[in-house]
Amino acid sequence: MTVTENLSVPDIENLAHRLGRRSLVFVGLMGAGKTVIGRRVADALKLPFIDSDHEIETVSRMTVPDLFAAYGESEFRSLERRVIARLLKSGPRVVSTGGGAFMSAQTRRAVARRGISVWLKADLPTLMERVGRRSNRPLLNNDDPEGVMRRLMDERYPLYAEADIVVHSRNEAKEVIVAEVIAALDDHLQNQAPKGEDERRKDTRS
Repeated sequence: MTVTENLSVPDIENLAHRLGRRSLVFVGLMGAGKTVIGRRVADALKLPFIDSDHEIETVSRMTVPDLFAAYGESEFRSLERRVIARLLKSGPRVVSTGGGAFMSAQTRRAVARRGISVWLKADLPTLMERVGRRSNRPLLNNDDPEGVMRRLMDERYPLYAEADIVVHSRNEAKEVIVAEVIAALDDHLQNQAPKGEDERRKDTRS
């Protein structure tokens, strides 16, 4: 069953139109499904999709693990901030970000100005099962990856919680999660005041 079959409301084309020039930005820990779900949401909304880690690798001509090894996390995060800021200026699109990207106050402000953030929230067992399938996770290359993941959850979840939309990522069919993201986006846009409405209210009161 497709997303559009699952959802009679919202109308997908109208939803993309209401986004305007804003991008939909997926945040969350490694293994949350940001790229997989983000790509499918982009397909449903007929918007371009880009993974910020892949863009970083393209502009640097290095893999993320190699960047960490050669320059350290601080330099990587600086490059990450610049790349995400540039991507947001070219919206609308769907952007999947690295797990640490939303920790930057500068990036959170940029996303708030030019996008709508979606936190794919997953529990520890789900994350560990998924990240165990891949070996290119620099922060987990140690003797206690589960301990590192717990620490990252403690540090990052309070800031992820600032996202505009929260959807629980779990071992469910991908189309179900995609449909939930689209439904949550529709709710979020409906609850937002139309652009310019606040100014009109001020004019009425003055």
